[in-house]
Amino acid sequence: MEIGLQRYKQEYSDSSFWEKIKRFARVAGCEVVERALTLYYVAKDAKTPVQVKATIFAALGYFILPFDAVPDIIVGGYSDDLGALAMTMALLVDSIKEEHKSHAKTKMRQWCS
Repeated sequence: MEIGLQRYKQEYSDSSFWEKIKRFARVAGCEVVERALTLYYVAKDAKTPVQVKATIFAALGYFILPFDAVPDIIVGGYSDDLGALAMTMALLVDSIKEEHKSHAKTKMRQWCS
């Protein structure tokens, strides 16, 4: 399990995150996008502990990586990404602030409305 987390943390970068979000916002669905953006803003918060950031970057790395449990190109291919993001949010609920959610909703509206 730890080896897998390391792999996904290594796959994460800001540029690859934004590229995937912009490219697949409508395809992946607003729910996936909002969760990914919320976690992104939590990770970018200077007050967020390093361990929390590492967990988030692992989850976002999984979202970015094109090869995962359910390939993104098939119908329903983002269900595993949504599950990983939802589980990460549930684990880190105490680190998610209203300002993170607000930033995510604002950005999401630009792509999903």
